Amino acid sequence: MKHRIVVLGAGYAGAYVAGTLARRLSPADTEITVVNAVPDFVQRMRLHQLAAGRDVEAPKLVDVFAGTGIRLRVARVTVVDPERQTVAVADADGGGELGYDTLVYALGSHGAARAVPGAAEHAFDIAARPSALRLRKRLDSLGGRGEGGRVVVVGDGLTGIETATEIAESRPGLSVALVARGELGARLSAGARSHLRQACDRLGITVLEHTSVEAVEATRVLCADGTALASGATVWTAGFAVTPIAAVAGLEVTGNGRIVVDRTMRSVSHPNVYAVGDSAYAIGDNGRPLPMSCASAGLIGRQAVEAIVGRLTGRAIANTRLIYTLNHISLGRRDGILQMIGDEGQAKPKYLSGRKVARVKAGILAMSLWATSHPTFGMPGRKRHLAGGPRTRPTATVADTAAQQATHPTP
Repeated sequence: MKHRIVVLGAGYAGAYVAGTLARRLSPADTEITVVNAVPDFVQRMRLHQLAAGRDVEAPKLVDVFAGTGIRLRVARVTVVDPERQTVAVADADGGGELGYDTLVYALGSHGAARAVPGAAEHAFDIAARPSALRLRKRLDSLGGRGEGGRVVVVGDGLTGIETATEIAESRPGLSVALVARGELGARLSAGARSHLRQACDRLGITVLEHTSVEAVEATRVLCADGTALASGATVWTAGFAVTPIAAVAGLEVTGNGRIVVDRTMRSVSHPNVYAVGDSAYAIGDNGRPLPMSCASAGLIGRQAVEAIVGRLTGRAIANTRLIYTLNHISLGRRDGILQMIGDEGQAKPKYLSGRKVARVKAGILAMSLWATSHPTFGMPGRKRHLAGGPRTRPTATVADTAAQQATHPTP
């Protein structure tokens, strides 16, 4: 009987793991099923660009996985039962249940619940393609720099910075404000912070530092200090959260619902469950938790693949270096910051900036899409290497390396 591998989620991490497993494991021994809520591969790292007006490709997953032997189920995951080793899903036909021997949990994250009054009703987010398109439609409807032409971005993390700069550059007729709870770019080095401020000044972005939002209304944002900001479109980028499915299933999770995993990305409470991407709470080689970030996802996904292949074939499990080394921030199409990160998770003084950094970031995005969309690249003829256990194909080193370098989830 074939070993059943079910991958929940086909974002960057889930699609990478599924495609790489299809290259590394023989279909004579394994059956891989991917469950995803939508039929498309969503370039989440580019959703701020989509919202601002750029064309962003969304390949069909059926085309992405063509030729891999992967079974695609377009459905929403509703329940995971690790004791029975089943997953309940809902789709247009009513849904059903899938059994698994190995589960890869890659459901990612979404915009955090907005506890601020009015934020859920009146603010937009860019955590999913439909919400990014709704924001794009609103931006299209705004006029010039009058009262209705103001955009307020709440949250000064990497997503907020990229969103504010992209909108300001792509839509110069709009007035953009960025609301930061603390100092703008607090996690960056002094030089990088200075460059970020210069970029905001160049793009005409009004930055409000040390400012908390108290309420969001249809046409304005109310701050704790009494400031009222007129807003034709309020964009909420203040944090991300994971679904409660893992916690409800009884998997050991953190307080915010991320699955606690060991060094090989295997659940510490349920050894036939692996977590990758934003869903995983993994400890890096420096002893600190890897952040929910695009840079972490490739490391985690590569390690999970090595662990699954090793355990199914009886081979030694190779350790992927879990080192978070940099943040790559786009500041519109023609500028960016590459911030080096030290062993303690703090920004190093060294950083790069400017047009070349923007080009590198664009190249990473393009390579990430290509690697995800070509999971059969380098797939050799099927060979049987082991007796008595799942067989492997020879490792497609070039394809794996490209995917590792390019794969990262959500700004």
